[in-house]
Amino acid sequence: MYKVLHVDSDASSREATERMIDWARLGLDIQAHASHSAEACALFDKQRFSLVLINMKHSHAEGLKLCGQIRQNSQVPIILLGGSPDYALVKQALLYQVNDYLAEPVKSSHLSDSLRNVIELLNRSEPVASPQTAPSQERSKPSPVVEIVMRYVQAELHQNITLKKISDALHFNCAYLGRKFKNEENMSFNEYLLQQRMEKAKRLLEQTDMRIYEIANEVGYTEIDWFYKKFKEYTGISANEYRKKQVVAR
Repeated sequence: MYKVLHVDSDASSREATERMIDWARLGLDIQAHASHSAEACALFDKQRFSLVLINMKHSHAEGLKLCGQIRQNSQVPIILLGGSPDYALVKQALLYQVNDYLAEPVKSSHLSDSLRNVIELLNRSEPVASPQTAPSQERSKPSPVVEIVMRYVQAELHQNITLKKISDALHFNCAYLGRKFKNEENMSFNEYLLQQRMEKAKRLLEQTDMRIYEIANEVGYTEIDWFYKKFKEYTGISANEYRKKQVVAR
């Protein structure tokens, strides 16, 4: 069993969270509770925990403060619950290398997915016999962490983008971020990046008179031949043929 420290200033909120999950079935044991950061730090100094679960619904500042205090001495996995989906707040949380950030309202399927990812991480670093778990439910909306990755891609599509660059910028584990992205979006990060580049290229071919080499640069390709190859693989026809078809269709 992996030991969990659960931090929540509101008793009813804490109980509601704990009713969401069959913790024992996942191989988790909530060993201790804390209502504020000072109490959590005192417990953390006395005991060894495998995971810290922090509900920051009632105070974003308190939750982030505790993350900073923990990260001074430990890389223990941290999951933040109940925060705002605000981009700046999520990014600040990721600077503390939290393992997940689940915005309000927190659903049991989202929390279950997040816990499974942490357990997988713990199992790789400290192999233990863990109970078999049921497949996670499909998520209809990306988590704030994955949403940040998607926003980054859309904003920087003209640049040389890699998941490593994004994870470094967010101070996040690259392998974990890649797994989390694929679990939520049912495609790898590279597949998503290609999709976004090709769909934007199609829109530019349809809606503008830009030259094809200009479109290639706009979607992150510095070598025109490579753009031609990827576009044909994606659509089944060349970029020139695609543009001609759109003109005829009008």
